[in-house]
Amino acid sequence: AATKLASAEKLMYFCTDQLGLEQDFEQKQMPDGKLLVDGFLLCIDVSRGMNRNFDDQLKFISNLYNQLAKTKKPIVVVLTKCDEGVERYIRDAHTFALSKKNLQVVETSARSNVNIDLAFSTLVQLIDKSRGKTKIIPYFEALKQQSQQIAAAKDKYEWLVSRIVKNHNETWLNVNRKMQSSPEYQDYVYLEGTQKAKKLFLQHVHRLKQEHIERRRKMYLALLPQAFEALIPDLDEIDHLSCVKVEKLLETKPDFLKWFIVLEETPWDATSHIDNMENERIPFDLMETQPAEQLYEAHLEKLRNERKRAEMRRAFKENLETSPFITPGKPWEEARSFIMNEDFYMWLEESIYMDIYSKHQKQIIEKAKEEFQELLLEYSELFYELELDAKPSKEKMGVIQDVLGEEQRFKALQKLQAERDALILKHIHFVYHPTKETCPSCPVCVDSKIEHLISSRFIRPSERNQKNLLSDSNIDRINLVILGKDGLARELANEIRALCTNDDKYVIEGKMYELSLRPIEGNVRLPVNSFQTPTFQPHGCLCLYNSKESLSYVVESIEKSRESTIGRRDNHLVHLPLTLILVNKRGDTSGETLHSLIQQGQQIASKLQCVFLDPASAGIGYGRNINEKQISQVLKGLLDSKRNLNLVSSTSSIKDLADVDLRIVMCLMCGDPFNTDDILLPILQSQTYRPSQCGSSSSV
Repeated sequence: AATKLASAEKLMYFCTDQLGLEQDFEQKQMPDGKLLVDGFLLCIDVSRGMNRNFDDQLKFISNLYNQLAKTKKPIVVVLTKCDEGVERYIRDAHTFALSKKNLQVVETSARSNVNIDLAFSTLVQLIDKSRGKTKIIPYFEALKQQSQQIAAAKDKYEWLVSRIVKNHNETWLNVNRKMQSSPEYQDYVYLEGTQKAKKLFLQHVHRLKQEHIERRRKMYLALLPQAFEALIPDLDEIDHLSCVKVEKLLETKPDFLKWFIVLEETPWDATSHIDNMENERIPFDLMETQPAEQLYEAHLEKLRNERKRAEMRRAFKENLETSPFITPGKPWEEARSFIMNEDFYMWLEESIYMDIYSKHQKQIIEKAKEEFQELLLEYSELFYELELDAKPSKEKMGVIQDVLGEEQRFKALQKLQAERDALILKHIHFVYHPTKETCPSCPVCVDSKIEHLISSRFIRPSERNQKNLLSDSNIDRINLVILGKDGLARELANEIRALCTNDDKYVIEGKMYELSLRPIEGNVRLPVNSFQTPTFQPHGCLCLYNSKESLSYVVESIEKSRESTIGRRDNHLVHLPLTLILVNKRGDTSGETLHSLIQQGQQIASKLQCVFLDPASAGIGYGRNINEKQISQVLKGLLDSKRNLNLVSSTSSIKDLADVDLRIVMCLMCGDPFNTDDILLPILQSQTYRPSQCGSSSSV
């Protein structure tokens, strides 16, 4: 039968650490002051307590045991606080248990949760003999087993957290809800509690954040040398500046904000900027860190080294150019000892010097060959006595070399004898067979250049309707449309006529031209205002404006005129040369209005693909809207356009000249510093220029 204990209105349990705080903890009293007891756990504190004597505790426990033994109920001795246990106390407790009918002893630690369940299961087995006998495990062995169990559970829990949590911005509330059903989470919480599970989660999140920050830091530091290259590439600007002054200098650069961002809060790794993945600009406060300063020092050192290497290249080139030992064809191995010194080897690899030397050799060899070619031309009489097959004998070659041998230009190719002999043979072949292919200057032979020039200048004439030619066959006539609003066209026409002779002739560069003017001020779609008529074929159009309204009229009129010829064979007006001129209003000196009209005119001229002339200054041209110089400029431009048009026109005047055979012989020397374009331009610009119907491709 169970033992009844009477302790009316007494608490069922309490802790001395909670004395004075009883109201803060759950309280349970014994029902009716009676409690049925089936067994006892006799607890002995084996830790070193303050102001407590273990021997006194053991005497108390011995007296207590004597009272409990009278109940004849099972008793298990429990050693508590073994995690702080004193070895002597534990040994004395075991001795006490052995002296009392060999009581079973369980070593426990509530703090470490070691053998707590074992203490109760041992007592239950003594009460219920039908249960299997419980194996009692010593504290340290149990602690080891539990540590292994906790470590395994911790590994599984950390794996679970790492699988679920990929972002350092995750919250415990959200993740905890996701892990509730996972056995890894349940096992760890059972062993260690929710707080430790949360602590591991926070550690993982902190680790993710640090890794993320480190990745961003590495990215910024990788960009920093590029920023330095872009913003401060000049060594002279930064050579003697401190890091602080360099930071101030960077902020003044136009592209500073392209590379850097100045954050309101610092440091950058404690701000939201670390999560702004779209903005890869470098936080400017990163410049204050040691790695950034080291990168700046590396940039500075790089610029200094580059300058030094450039100086070494220049010094080496100067050595090559001034050294008397460097001759055409001399191998690098022979030249190296004469031009290299220790400083050169310190700054550049030998391969770089070899490359510079190779380029220098190429230059001096080409120059030596050109000078040798001049030498051969100077001694032309040496090659007149050869046979017609132009194959000199060994004796003749010996004579040639003997005569030329004293010349420095001959000696310059001493190390390139094979090439020198080849140049002699090539020159001999050219003397007896002078063609483009045998020319020493091939492929820039003058004959080749003339052929290319003539073929590129000639354009095969297209078939044109005879009625559209009108007065184009007469180069001495200029038909000019003057387009303007509110009297501008008529006024300018009168001003131009005032500059003409009595029979409407105008002098351009000393030559008289018949000038026909057609002022238009109305709707160009009306026949009376049409750009062209059966008797008037315009060669150009002069567009005048002095306001936004008059400029709009010009644009609309040009567009209407071009639309009217779209799809027609005689679409001459589509390509009609245009000149846009801003006319000053009388007495208008407003700079702001003038500047605005000039800008608008330039934009329209760009759109229409025409020439734009600045307005005439006040007082120029005797008070006219446009000065005489501008009028001459416009007419000369139209005349040039008309001439170019006649180059591709098949006219009766050209046909009349078909039988004319004017032969011009020009002597141009290959290698002369004259441009063939300049020499042939007067002929190629002639209105009667055409390719020869027979003969070579260089005939016109």
